[in-house]
This record gives sequence, structure tokens and C-alpha cells, in this order.
Amino acid sequence: MPRRLTIALSFTVLAATGVFFFVRPGEPGAHATSHAGIHKIRHVVIVMQENRSFDSYFGTYPGADGIPRDGHGFTVCSPDPRSGRCFKPYHDHSNRNTGGPHEHLDAMRDLARGRMDGFVREARRGLTRGCLRHPTIPICSLGARHPDVMGYHDWHEIPNYWSYARHFVLQDHLFQPDTSWSLPAHLFMVSEWSARCSVEHDPTSCVNALENPTAPPGEPQNPIGIRPDYAWTDLTYLLHKHHVSWRYYVFAGGEPDCETGAMVCAALRQRAKTPGIWNPLPWFDTVRDDHQLSDVTSISHFFRAARHGRLPAVSWVTPNNHVSEHPPSLVTNGQAYVTNVINAVMRSRDWRSTAIFLAWDDWGGFYDHVAPPRVDQNGFGLRVPALVISPYARRGFIDHQTVSFDAYAKFIEDDFLGGSRLDPATDGRADPRPDVRESMPQVGDLALDFDFHQKPLPPLILPLHPPFS
Repeated sequence: MPRRLTIALSFTVLAATGVFFFVRPGEPGAHATSHAGIHKIRHVVIVMQENRSFDSYFGTYPGADGIPRDGHGFTVCSPDPRSGRCFKPYHDHSNRNTGGPHEHLDAMRDLARGRMDGFVREARRGLTRGCLRHPTIPICSLGARHPDVMGYHDWHEIPNYWSYARHFVLQDHLFQPDTSWSLPAHLFMVSEWSARCSVEHDPTSCVNALENPTAPPGEPQNPIGIRPDYAWTDLTYLLHKHHVSWRYYVFAGGEPDCETGAMVCAALRQRAKTPGIWNPLPWFDTVRDDHQLSDVTSISHFFRAARHGRLPAVSWVTPNNHVSEHPPSLVTNGQAYVTNVINAVMRSRDWRSTAIFLAWDDWGGFYDHVAPPRVDQNGFGLRVPALVISPYARRGFIDHQTVSFDAYAKFIEDDFLGGSRLDPATDGRADPRPDVRESMPQVGDLALDFDFHQKPLPPLILPLHPPFS
């Protein structure tokens, strides 16, 4: 049966739950959306969660580039050196997962030169290494017996995420920006680069640091409290220069990730006024020089701004460990938190002019079958789940474009900054970043996920705690 017909039949089966269609770049209709209506979006909200691969959340979603299978079941597996078995993907009904380690070396070993079969081996190694250091942490007794990196969830466990995909846009080729862990990923999210700087306040002294940018004080990588200085240019510099409002919202609590992507560690505290792995902006020279430290604030201010219809032009929203979906945090806690954030926007009068970009910062050691394209010395990393939610989002659209977090910056720059880029040749700050990510041919255009001529889609208010099965 032709693949297109097979997909069409899948859509027919699920017609009662939503409308599905997809367009590949280059096919008729792929460029039907122009930038002509992009300024209808006056608020961009980036919601970043933790540690899930695309296949672990949407690997069985109809029409998506999901887990390979034939008429007899899944055709891929990951060998386990302990048991001698090769573990195939399976439906994981658990609310609590263990995942795998997710530093640069783990990414390389998971990728296994494109074979995409190192996941179980790395999960075993990560548990052994972490539990020797922290044997009393519950994940050790749970995960050592039951590596779960080949497990996947679907609408039974994450019904709200699948509802967002049915009603708005699912991106099935969004890759994390780097082959590394949370701190580099978040530096890329706000600045398109991860670096170390040898001279304070000198962007020309910064060098590429895929795995080990200077961590904030208190992190195990920085026990003596060296004050990081992120001297290169971040997106807030351009936003401030163009008088565009922004806020970085932090949910106080424990940090969602361990140092350098380890599986097991003792939790550190985070809050808006304490820079950390998930809160790097206060260490950027530009934020301090522009007197914008107060724009890094608590998540309560996000809900207040949404309630009063006063969202800034650009928002980043970050969780704490309890709601981050980083193993072993409960999947349901993360989904409830994300739903609460999205419901708040949808109930706001700002909904009609908002685009929400929801993604997970790295793969967390979970299986994915798609080898990422190599775009430069930093990435891309593995695929992660990603959704575009907006009244102008194409309903039921599956976007197959190759993109990363760079596409978020590109959309913001095209919408609010007249197409200005984080480019040392034009932005007025000469840092030696290896490339201008937003201008790379491998970074697609998120404007294709919108139809600015359609009747705006209504809010989709979902329950915070839908049935979990």
C-alpha cells in the first residue's frame, strides 16, 4: 500500500478526534504562508520542559515520523550488554520514568555513528555510575532493575499533549540545538551559543563550550563559587536595542537537571534571583548592562500578566524539578503544569495575538530513531517533542521541517526585530561564535506553521488532571 494512502487511512480512523494534514517543504502549499501576517503575533511564549525524545512522546502519533515498524511490530531495538537481549520499543504506562544520562558523550554513544542503538547500554552505565555516588536516591533501586529508555507514551498517558498536536501543530523534526545537557541547551535557547569566556566583559575572549560552559556558583562543576561571565551576545540584547519587552519566568523549587546531564544527583535550589542551570540570563553582561535583571522574575508574574492581558512580547517559562518531566518527576505533574500555563494564555485577552512554542530541552537518554543532521561543531542533537500553539496555527498540521531552538530566535527576530540576527557582523558585539544559527539553511521557517488568513482558532481549555491510563 502506498505510504500516502496508509497515512490517509490513519487520518480517517482518527477523524473523530481531530483534523490531520501535513505538508513537506517544497510540496505545493508549503510556502502558502508568508511573513505578511507575522505581526499578528504580538506575544511569543516559549515553554521549555525537560528530557524527552520525540519517539518517547509522539513515536506512534499518526502521520509523524515515528518509530519504524512493519505489519509484525517495531523493527528497531537497542542491545543490552547485561542480558544479551536487544530491547524493542514498548508502550510504557508508568507515570515515573528513569531515562538515561545525557551529556555529550552519552549523546555520541546513543547515536552510535547513526545506528541509533546505544540507549539501553548508556542507561545501564548511567545508573551504575550515578548510584555508586548516591545509593539512597530512589531512582537507583527503581531504574537498575527496569531501564525504560525504550518505552514510549501516547494519548493514554499524555492526552493533553496529543490534543495540542491534533488541534494545532506538531513538529516531528525539531532537534535540540546541541549534543549536550541542559545548561548548554538553555544558553542556546537565549543566545544561539554555548561558550566560556576567559576575560570578563570581553566577548572576543569567548570560545566554544559544547559540554562545559562555566556553571553558576553552587553547581558541582563550580564548587568554589567562580562567578560566570557570559560575555557573548544574547537575544535580550537585540530585544532591548529595539525596545521589545521580554521576561524570563522561573518556577522556584529544585533545579530540574543534574550537572552535566548525570542521571542521579542531589537537587539544588533555584529561584528567579538565583542564577542556575535553568536561569542563565543574570550572568549575561548584556542583561546587567541594560539594567534588565528585574526582567528575570518568578512565574507568578507570568500568570498575573496573562490574567490582565499584559504579556510581554517575548516570554520564556521554565519549570522546577517537580513539574519538569525530568525523570524521576511524574509525567502527570509536568503535563498539569504545562496545561496550566497554556490555559492561562488561552483565557487571556492576549490569546488572539500569541504564539506558544512548547518543547523539551534534550532527549534525556530516551530512544529516538532519527539520526540528527550535523550542522556545525555543536549539533544538532537528538530530536525532542515540539508543538506550536496559536489561534493562527495550522490546525492538525505536522511540520516535517528540520528546525531547532534557533527557529524560535529566527521567528522572534522576523516578527519583532525586522529580521535582525545575532550576527557579530551586524549586531554591534563582536563575539567569535562559529556561525549565525538563524541563517543556516538547515533551520526551517516557523512561519510555515501559521495561516495568518484563517479565522483564529478558539482556545482549547484542557483539564489539568485528565485520566491517566
